[in-house]
Amino acid sequence: MSSMNRTIEGEVLVHHLSQDELIIDRELLAQRDRTARTLVKEGPLRLVLMALPPGGDLPPHSADNPVTIHVTDGEITFRAMDGEYHLVKGDVLVFAGGVEHAASSRDGCVFLLTVVHGNTNADAAPPHI
Repeated sequence: MSSMNRTIEGEVLVHHLSQDELIIDRELLAQRDRTARTLVKEGPLRLVLMALPPGGDLPPHSADNPVTIHVTDGEITFRAMDGEYHLVKGDVLVFAGGVEHAASSRDGCVFLLTVVHGNTNADAAPPHI
């Protein structure tokens, strides 16, 4: 995979992802529990394309701030707060900050993860995206 320029400046970003940017390295995925590719990294904002292989899982974890998961291929089941959330291509799931969650995928999946690191105080200045 080619390296990506992730610098974002200005008030608005429009970036048409190339086929290369959307490719998941299947050999790497087969060797590891998961693989990820950062698409946007600016200030506190992270947009990451993640993949799990068949039978792959994410152990329990949480983030300080809200996160979103948008499934782009396959299916995945998240577990949080005594509930299970089965997602398929096109589904979006949002966790509030501090919610511990885990996930597994029977047949493998790809999803777009959005997370904001740091202070999300409404009085704080907004990041330049």
